[in-house]
Amino acid sequence: MRRFCAGLAVLAALAGCTSTADPDPAPSASVVASPPPWSEPSDYGFVLERRCDPEPSAGRYRVVVREREVADADRVDGRTATGEEEISVPTLAELVEMAETAQADGAEVTSSFDPGDGHPTAVTIDRSGEKACFLITGYAPRSGS
Repeated sequence: MRRFCAGLAVLAALAGCTSTADPDPAPSASVVASPPPWSEPSDYGFVLERRCDPEPSAGRYRVVVREREVADADRVDGRTATGEEEISVPTLAELVEMAETAQADGAEVTSSFDPGDGHPTAVTIDRSGEKACFLITGYAPRSGS
């Protein structure tokens, strides 16, 4: 009987040491799917803020785009541009193009995109320590675009 019990113990130990690879492992939680490619609609709106963390905002604008051109850009932060550089507010497609051009010219560029539709949500362009940062919120395509 002792031999039988010892044999079972050896078999149980060996069985516990062998394993087979899971043929279909679950995807890792760290894998991030790429956002879908964004296609600029003809008409849309968004809010653009010029701000690099932890710096204060350098301007916040409510932007209306019609036929892929900025039709209206109102400063909505309650400040005027006195003593600071006022910008020509770009469309989102122009902002993406500006980032691509800067990167091709050697600037360090980081961008983030909405996981649902792929529109840009943030763009940072760093040219030798001179940063330009843009945060995009309130993106809304207009119906019929």
